[in-house]
Amino acid sequence: MKNCAIVVVDVLYDFIDGGALACAHSTEAAEATAEFIRKHEGVPVLFVCDHHPSGHCSFKQQGGPWPPHCVEGTHGAEIHELLQPFVNEDLVFLKGCNEGVEQYSGFEGRNAAGQTLGEVLEIMETELVYVTGIATEYCVRNTAEDLLNAGFKVSIPEDCLGWVDATGHASALEALASARAVIRSASQPFHVELPQTAFSENV
Repeated sequence: MKNCAIVVVDVLYDFIDGGALACAHSTEAAEATAEFIRKHEGVPVLFVCDHHPSGHCSFKQQGGPWPPHCVEGTHGAEIHELLQPFVNEDLVFLKGCNEGVEQYSGFEGRNAAGQTLGEVLEIMETELVYVTGIATEYCVRNTAEDLLNAGFKVSIPEDCLGWVDATGHASALEALASARAVIRSASQPFHVELPQTAFSENV
């Protein structure tokens, strides 16, 4: 399992039981992700988290498309309890912290040391990234696309995903597969044959 990492995107309470923004299959995604991590002990786990100020530009009150969510200091911004045992604060990347900037991709987040997700994955000499989380159509897709564009191989255990809309979920997975991500079941063997990405010569 050398040169692998697991990136968990936005498995936060506001996307699980947060009312208007609660996503389909979100509780199951948290459970499946926790099981996936347990099965592969020793593989680094990096967490990407929405973390907004109360006046964030993406909120409807400020003219954005979404109800308030994942506001810093609230329960809704916390990582689900099933995943708390796997959290290393140095490997938590917060995005959407600037109230005037919307950020969907985990690549735009930073950890407490100011490092980006991509920088830390490179320090770890990561080649293959397993991406799980919520929601497929938005932050999962954007994070996975940025990983592919940066030259990483990407595999997505679809059991470990939550989504806003089933049609959008399917469409996002189709687009990611076309971009050479491998869509798989979490029950498959951890190492599967992965195609070279268009940027693999940079890895």
